[in-house]
Amino acid sequence: MPLIQISGLKKSFQGTEVIKGIDFQLEKGNCIALLGPNAAGKTTILRMLSGLMKPTEGTILFSGAKKSADIRQLIGYLPQFPVFYEWMSGLEFLSYVGRLAGLDRNVAKERSLELLGLVGILEAKNRRVAKYSGGMKQRLGIAQALIHRPELIMLDEPVSALDPIGRRDVFDLLEGLKKETTILFSTHILNDAEEICDEILFLHKGLIVESGSMTELRERHQQAKIDLFFTEKSEKFVKYFIHHELTLSVLNEGNKVSVFVSDIVLARQAFLKLISEKNLPLVKFEISSMTLEDVFMKVVGK
Repeated sequence: MPLIQISGLKKSFQGTEVIKGIDFQLEKGNCIALLGPNAAGKTTILRMLSGLMKPTEGTILFSGAKKSADIRQLIGYLPQFPVFYEWMSGLEFLSYVGRLAGLDRNVAKERSLELLGLVGILEAKNRRVAKYSGGMKQRLGIAQALIHRPELIMLDEPVSALDPIGRRDVFDLLEGLKKETTILFSTHILNDAEEICDEILFLHKGLIVESGSMTELRERHQQAKIDLFFTEKSEKFVKYFIHHELTLSVLNEGNKVSVFVSDIVLARQAFLKLISEKNLPLVKFEISSMTLEDVFMKVVGK
């Protein structure tokens, strides 16, 4: 069942159209990634959905809410760069946010303790926020987004500034939260979206260019792929494969050439023979399935 439906959404700044008319819906109980490069318009979309910014055109309809209703009570939002009163303890901060959301003082404290336990920082409830690590602050930020029991929480690049341990902590938390509420988070890191999301929205230059689950995306775009790893930069070896009769398309990055082929068995034989004849400095030959990055590069035409 759709929780929120977005139709014809547009946003312009000083005559420049940043969001160019997008349509999508979020299913209740899902974790959805809004995936795109920096400056694709992800933050703008989240700010419009949260009510912090008005669309130039289009409609945002929340299930069960009237068209002109204030839906902020139904939404929890964590910006990319959250700001805390760092002189407060974690418990004080959450209780304060709960009071701002209209909770009774005792209810706010009880809910704060519940959330501190849920996000895994209950033992630090009396510690000043200034003493929290980056991962702990992100957990506290997610807790404040949940304080009023919203039906949807939106997280803008929730792990972009974290180290690997902090990233792992936050994604473990989000995996658990999928049972509690609908989650929409933005990211430019494809592996993040692939790891925990039920659905992915590809955003490119202000447009949703593709959407669906990983299974659906792979079924629509799946091609046989051979990854070739060399001892040197791959760009000098692309010429040997790009015009081959079995090649559909080629991507290269660093020391790797990825070749999408029409027949994996024939291509394997032909490419190994070619590599041997040309004495190419191959260190690894791998047949693999398409990754989310492969799908994204394909749908944006790169």
